[in-house]
Amino acid sequence: MPAPPSPGRLTVITGPSGVGKGTLVARLLQRHPGLWLSVSATTRTPRAGEIDGQHYFFLTRPDFEQRVSTDGFLEWAAFAGHLYGTPRGPVEEHLAQGQPVLLEIELEGARQVRRTFPAAFQLLIKPPSFEELERRIRGRGTDVEQAIQKRLARARVELEAEPEFDAVLVNGDLEAAVQELERLLGFGDAV
Repeated sequence: MPAPPSPGRLTVITGPSGVGKGTLVARLLQRHPGLWLSVSATTRTPRAGEIDGQHYFFLTRPDFEQRVSTDGFLEWAAFAGHLYGTPRGPVEEHLAQGQPVLLEIELEGARQVRRTFPAAFQLLIKPPSFEELERRIRGRGTDVEQAIQKRLARARVELEAEPEFDAVLVNGDLEAAVQELERLLGFGDAV
């Protein structure tokens, strides 16, 4: 079992689109407010209700590419036709202050972080079945069919990367998954 989140520990959480990463992380942060979640940057259009600087930093592609060229991201990747990345500065600042940091990122970003921070705890979130994942993605109602097919094809690739991770969590029942996430991060019965 991994050690409890310690000062300056970096935890990477990844999994296919629609698997419930955001919901799990939100519950974890409610129950453990001492954790800090890094806010990613993206070139995609905000979804309904998303706030710039809170859910993502929404950047133009030229601005994002300029930041890539000046090493402004801890990791970055192209996904579903858009660019996503973790701004380097805030993560390094929180780690240096001894605060545990969570990254909720895609597979390619997790691989980059593995090279940058090999001591980071890497966790893959899986759906209970591929059919359930497709139901969740379609249920969002935010993507056209072509985008859904791209997400599903990408999900197959991401799920095949399971052996690369320190731990795997199946998100079927939300409360059970949150409790397992707490256990994996060393929180035990704390709520």
